[in-house]
Amino acid sequence: MKKEFGKWLMDIAKYMVTALLLSTIFADMAEPIIIYMVVILSVIVLGFGLYWVNEGENEINKRSKKK
Repeated sequence: MKKEFGKWLMDIAKYMVTALLLSTIFADMAEPIIIYMVVILSVIVLGFGLYWVNEGENEINKRSKKK
């Protein structure tokens, strides 16, 4: 469960960066604070996603060692 949630968070971070890149290409982004906020937020979400994927892997490894 943790691993799937982490993958979902990583996908959300990927979609945020993609939306940011597309919006800066097709529309003139005059507000650099929005760009910085999206980048920082996507890095935070990516970090949480990587953490949860790692936790899920550790949980799977612990289960396999018990058997």
